[in-house]
Amino acid sequence: MGLAQKNFMAMMGRIQSAILLTALLVGPLMAPIELHAQSADGSSIVYLVRHAEKATDGDLSDPLLSAPGVVRANLVADMLVDIPLTTVYSTSFFRTVDTASPTAGMHGLPITDYDPRSRGAMAELVVTLRTTPGHHLVVGHSNTTPDLVEALGGDQVSAIDEAEYDRLYIVVIGPDGSVSSSMLRFGALWDGVPADAGH
Repeated sequence: MGLAQKNFMAMMGRIQSAILLTALLVGPLMAPIELHAQSADGSSIVYLVRHAEKATDGDLSDPLLSAPGVVRANLVADMLVDIPLTTVYSTSFFRTVDTASPTAGMHGLPITDYDPRSRGAMAELVVTLRTTPGHHLVVGHSNTTPDLVEALGGDQVSAIDEAEYDRLYIVVIGPDGSVSSSMLRFGALWDGVPADAGH
């Protein structure tokens, strides 16, 4: 096992312990959850989340975040407060930009736009993330985040339900090209009921 994989496994143990302790003691909405990771060895560590809960009123073609979505967006920032982020990526929709904004603002970083509908743009993003050492946050959608995890070399990802907003993926790409990945759940947890249940 290489240094990047050892660092990743140690980090995951700390993250999972913190999440379990938080859930048991203070409930899933209480933040921050401390994440610690090292990339001094040249690793690229990518954090991927779907946008937070979206509003069900207003412009439904490009909705804003709902009140729970705002809470979750701030929770992402709280979880990553101690991570030395180097870049923040988001699609251009309100719900993704508003999910990324608290984290970007906390770290004093611009939000770099990417187009998930362009195969060329997505391929370029994958290359950039795989070859740029540091810590990167990518905010996407239910139908793009799983694909991006897998394109980076992470484990196969199950489809994200329309009602599911609580996944955080972490993909660690070592300088030797080795890849480790994991999925955590955070904040208000999905109850497992599909969005279209009963419809």
